[in-house]
Amino acid sequence: MMNAYLKKIMMYQSIKELHEQGFSIAKISSTIGINWRTVKSYLSMTLEEYNLFIEKRAQRQRGLSVYESFVREKLEKYQDTSSAQMHDWLKENFPEFPKTAIRTMFDFVMWVRRKYNLPYIKPLREYEMLEESPYGKQAQADFGEYNLRNGTGKRVKIYFIAIQLSRSRYKYIWFIGRPFTTELAIMGHEQAFSFFKGIPEQLVYDQDKVFIADENIGDILLTDAFRAYTRERPFELHFCRKSDPESKGKIESVVKYVKRNFLYNRCFIDIENLNEEALQWLNRTGNNMPHGTTKLLPNEEWLKEQPYLSALPEFIQTTSPEIYMVRKDNTISYKSNFYSLPLGTFKGKGTAVVVGVDMHIYLIISNLQGDILCKHMIAVGKGQKVLNTDHRRDKTVKIDKLINEVCGFLEDDANRGRQFLETIREVKPRYIRDQVLLFRDTIDISDKVSVGEALTYCLNNNIQSANDFKSIVEQQLKVRRATSILNYQSIQMNPLNGELPPVALAEPAKSSIEDYIDLFSKQS
Repeated sequence: MMNAYLKKIMMYQSIKELHEQGFSIAKISSTIGINWRTVKSYLSMTLEEYNLFIEKRAQRQRGLSVYESFVREKLEKYQDTSSAQMHDWLKENFPEFPKTAIRTMFDFVMWVRRKYNLPYIKPLREYEMLEESPYGKQAQADFGEYNLRNGTGKRVKIYFIAIQLSRSRYKYIWFIGRPFTTELAIMGHEQAFSFFKGIPEQLVYDQDKVFIADENIGDILLTDAFRAYTRERPFELHFCRKSDPESKGKIESVVKYVKRNFLYNRCFIDIENLNEEALQWLNRTGNNMPHGTTKLLPNEEWLKEQPYLSALPEFIQTTSPEIYMVRKDNTISYKSNFYSLPLGTFKGKGTAVVVGVDMHIYLIISNLQGDILCKHMIAVGKGQKVLNTDHRRDKTVKIDKLINEVCGFLEDDANRGRQFLETIREVKPRYIRDQVLLFRDTIDISDKVSVGEALTYCLNNNIQSANDFKSIVEQQLKVRRATSILNYQSIQMNPLNGELPPVALAEPAKSSIEDYIDLFSKQS
């Protein structure tokens, strides 16, 4: 059997060899299974220095042998004792106990464990199956994060909140592109309650810094924004003990389910598209497949639970409106951040708007007559520019008029063009102006034949995107260019004056076949 010294030398040699092969310290650490600081320390030593290091450690460990019986007795009685706790016990019971490194203490305790066959045994936690909570009683919430890849293969990190009704297992997920703040978490709650069509009596959470400012022996201190939010919503709070995720196992399983079933190998386009896909997934799979424990469909169980949920008020104003002056670039400055207003809001010096805050999440901006001009999510930090590209668009032309004007360029295909744009309008009403303008730009630079063929293809295949229309037109143009190049040599030149230049009529010199026959006959 290999002794301890040879094992240490082999480990040292392995570290050196991996480093020579180009392995990083972190990679060596994970490969061998030792702390990266230890790897870094060993790499800085020569073999002679390492031998001296081992010898000194062995001497220190042998110096602790006088405490062997004490350590053994403690381990026999309390087999789950850590080396750090044993270290403290020795200092407590033996005033003369020498100053000892933590690593040396760990090695000594492990040596005693091996010698007397006293392995570390983690105390088993007793579990029991709990009764299902009543309808409408409880929901659990948790956060998750995941790395997706976009169309170019680049990794994109996304964050999400998952909330599930404990009885029906009806769940909701919402994705964002940055870490959660209290304000964003509140927004996630509001969207979940709207999805559930009500609010449960109790929400269960981890002790997350998004919700908790401090915790003092069981006394939970909420963040200001979350405390204000909970006063406005009729639900109780329950925070799990630290390092005890199993007490909210239902939502832990949901987070894993989202990662393994919905997000796994999914291509990232943008956050808005991801949230649309998530709702579709919830409808067909997440809430429409029998739950592994209850064997019931969450969709059907939610119909039973929904009447037990508290009603969700549509709007809650949490701050008094204030008057803000409009800057000449059609923005306002609110708490050191800038928020855009629709083009034309600024009417000259003294132009003012009314600003209010909804649920600590949204900034509601209205004119002095009370008409809402726009709504922004409140920015985090200072010096941020919160801009809505919609505010910079020319809205003087109505959508219907714009569609009619664009389709007028199509002449014979005007009706089909209008039909195509109306189908886009049905599925993408928020982006119809952008879609129409892209359609217009595409037909401006394309020939009638390519546009007509692309329209036919889109209508026959139920394509509802101006981007796809543009791609099809471009493909048609590529095919036509390729065909033109192939047929170029077969096309006779036709100068503007109708006459071919003399050079075009010149014929290359030709060799007679008899010349080649005569040449070969001489060689033979």
